[in-house]
Amino acid sequence: MISALAGVVALTGLATAGTAQAATGCAVTYTTNDWPGGFTAAVTIQNLGDAINGWTLGFTFPDNSQKVDTGWSATFSQSGQNVTATNVDYNAAIATGTSVSIGFNGTWSGSNPQPAAFTLNGVTCTGTTTTPSPTPSPSPSPSPTRSPSPSPSPSPTRSPSPSPSPTRSPSPSPSPSPSPTSGKPTVAADGTGTYRTVQAAIDAVASGNSSRKVITIKPGTYREIVTIPANKPYITLQGLGSSPGDVVIVNSHYAGGNGGTFNSATAFVSGHDSALTNLTISNDYVEDGTTVNQQAVALNLNADRAVLSNVRLLGDQDTFLINDSARTYVKSSYIEGTVDFIFGGGTAVLNDCDIYEKRSSGAPITAARTDAAKTYGFLVYRSRITGATGNTTQLGRPWGPNAQVLYRESSLSSTIKISQPWTDMSGNSWKNARFFEYKNTGAGATVNSNRPQMSDSQAANYTPQKYLAGSDGWNPIG
Repeated sequence: MISALAGVVALTGLATAGTAQAATGCAVTYTTNDWPGGFTAAVTIQNLGDAINGWTLGFTFPDNSQKVDTGWSATFSQSGQNVTATNVDYNAAIATGTSVSIGFNGTWSGSNPQPAAFTLNGVTCTGTTTTPSPTPSPSPSPSPTRSPSPSPSPSPTRSPSPSPSPTRSPSPSPSPSPSPTSGKPTVAADGTGTYRTVQAAIDAVASGNSSRKVITIKPGTYREIVTIPANKPYITLQGLGSSPGDVVIVNSHYAGGNGGTFNSATAFVSGHDSALTNLTISNDYVEDGTTVNQQAVALNLNADRAVLSNVRLLGDQDTFLINDSARTYVKSSYIEGTVDFIFGGGTAVLNDCDIYEKRSSGAPITAARTDAAKTYGFLVYRSRITGATGNTTQLGRPWGPNAQVLYRESSLSSTIKISQPWTDMSGNSWKNARFFEYKNTGAGATVNSNRPQMSDSQAANYTPQKYLAGSDGWNPIG
């Protein structure tokens, strides 16, 4: 059951927020996805007044059984039926007309009605109930940790080919559990779980399993290389923290010292119908003056029908590799890197994601190598693209001559290189690739001769569902 409430206020007032004082008006959209006894709430706060730096959102649950459990992108507290959400460092500033998104998991027993009103820094945001949208409500947005990075040169041409894909079951993937599993975790570095490492838990799963195996992971840092092999499908890695930053799987391999780009990953996921949720995969290798042009992959994905939900993928050069055999649905997640940090020949839909170019001199975000026989490559859908500096970041370049990438209905910040957001690669011309934009917004979105736009009639055939359907009709979106 999906329900929504939206509130808009035309009033302004004076409120103190952090170190700033600003006249504040606000609009709030509150959407829930309910199941018996529990729900996920997604909350979008739009600032209609002066810019603020520091904020607190307040509301009251109508039913005394409603409780906030775990939240993300804000610090939540509850006293009786009253709830407050306070900004975290990275989203404290809200410019006039811009929005931030937060959310939480909650519980209820009697009923789960919508809050009637919201306040932002003490100013009331009033509104009325709206008709629910037929599309699924967004899942939690991760809390990015952004740090300055050195400025490597563009990546060299890659020669290795991804491993061949395993034989896949034609049946749809069983759904991962919607909320953290209670009781003893499967993995805990402190010894309170069944296993101390993520890999030990994966190793314990029988080969050829035909049902969903959920591996729960207690908050902590797990410095290891994790592999879900092709003969172990239907595995879910599920973080038990209040945000994806609480469970971090990390290593620092890089291409030069570990057998090339494809072998440099922190996580290798090949079992079909794998799922990752509420955790971070990181490669914390950092290039310096003597080791430039070194790819360091966070996630090497060979798995078909993989779902990533509320994850962070952190890297430098070449963060996220989607190989030819993979179809993946990535929702409400955060991906950062420097050069070609979303790349490969597979098919990926990135829905409601935050993508961050952390290199101060900018670089291409995507490097697709879509086969000419494939209609679909990468779809960046209703997502947010930001970066360290303005007018420096490119949407992508073609690793293969037939690369296919579409940025659709997304917010492109001023980090995008307005006049030339696509560039050539390894003798492949961006003009011959299948690069498109459709109905993007933001300071980095415009139309010129270097920015091919998809028509409405074309866009009807380039939806998330069509990207992922394949020959088996896979639809993880609902």
